[in-house]
Amino acid sequence: MQRYSLFSLVRHGLRNHSGWREQWRAATPKSHYDAIVIGGGGHGLGAAFYLARDYGLANIAVLEKGWIGGGNTGRNTTIIRSNYLFDESSSLYDHAVKKWDTLSEELNYNVMYSRRGVMMLAHTVHDEQVFRRHIHANRLNGVDNEWLTPEQAKAYCPPLNIDPGVRYPIIGAALQRRGGTARHDAVAWGYARAADAMGVDIIENCEVTGIDRDRSGRVIGVQTSRGPIRAAKVGVSAAGNSSVVMGMAGLRLPLESFPLQALVSEPVKPVLPCVVMSNTIHAYISQSDKGELVIGAGTDVYTSYTQRGGLHIAQHTLEAICEIFPQFRRMRMLRNWGGIVDVTPDRSPIIAKTSVPGLYVNCGWGTGGFKATPGAAHLLAHTMATDAPHALNAPFTIERFRDGHMIDEAAAAAVAH
Repeated sequence: MQRYSLFSLVRHGLRNHSGWREQWRAATPKSHYDAIVIGGGGHGLGAAFYLARDYGLANIAVLEKGWIGGGNTGRNTTIIRSNYLFDESSSLYDHAVKKWDTLSEELNYNVMYSRRGVMMLAHTVHDEQVFRRHIHANRLNGVDNEWLTPEQAKAYCPPLNIDPGVRYPIIGAALQRRGGTARHDAVAWGYARAADAMGVDIIENCEVTGIDRDRSGRVIGVQTSRGPIRAAKVGVSAAGNSSVVMGMAGLRLPLESFPLQALVSEPVKPVLPCVVMSNTIHAYISQSDKGELVIGAGTDVYTSYTQRGGLHIAQHTLEAICEIFPQFRRMRMLRNWGGIVDVTPDRSPIIAKTSVPGLYVNCGWGTGGFKATPGAAHLLAHTMATDAPHALNAPFTIERFRDGHMIDEAAAAAVAH
């Protein structure tokens, strides 16, 4: 029997259903918009929605070179958390977590947000010291996080193997109970439908090939595979391709792009009650509403735009997962993939206006993009509408790399990349 994802059902069937719009508001792009957002993932669609709803911009377009949600939004492990170390990071991600709480009601669309908890495993004394530091820093910032003994960790997640004789013994864990998961494609379609209802034109199969500027250097529009489009404001939220798009305006960003590995198992009945992550062995796992075990692996070591990666990376992760959860050894892998992540030198994002008037960017999230979706979208919309950063994204400028004001979450993010 053929199986369809939510993407394919909507693209091939539901869009012609009587309860769904026959087509997007703009089958053909208009010649002029007040604002354009490049990138039809959760961040781009969300920014367009907030621009229309909160800032009254009615003439907006989202340009997507493929199909809605077909990029990194559909290639992630759905994890939501805000237990980051530094003040700037924890404030930014907790802003997103708070918005996740009400997102389904806000969009009138079930994004399947589940507060099941995110557990970070400690395997060494160093791990324990790092996580206890996280816990204290989080609490000072009003973010929940707590330390668990191995026995408490197993009580919270019964499949966990806490045998002290294994290769990676579990000596404790940090738990953020407010963390959890959401369904990635539901987030994209929820924002798409809500933005469309606000009058936003969502244009698929429309690749941006150039950014036009006037003699003063100000952005006046873009060139696309479907012709030129004029706009006074252009926001770039194109995960994995931000440096390419920004290069069209003559800007060089401090980004590297890597394939980030992930995979899912065959579906089974509910067996894993929370999200479990391990920095030492680089593996994280949760169970989707469809029953699949969603497993995240590491990044490929080589810069690349390919949406695949070396099988040895997934193999290393699976070996570790099978030790932590011995009963999963009999599971079959259903599919694996690589999402392209933009990584900055300090592993923190850029959400900012640029030196080019009228041009704004949201990029460099690395592994943090999905969990930040509603918060990042809201902050990009604020920055575009007011031509000034919100207090929460003011530290995440491009200029910090010139001035040395880093927000170095490379090790503090509790993952190995």
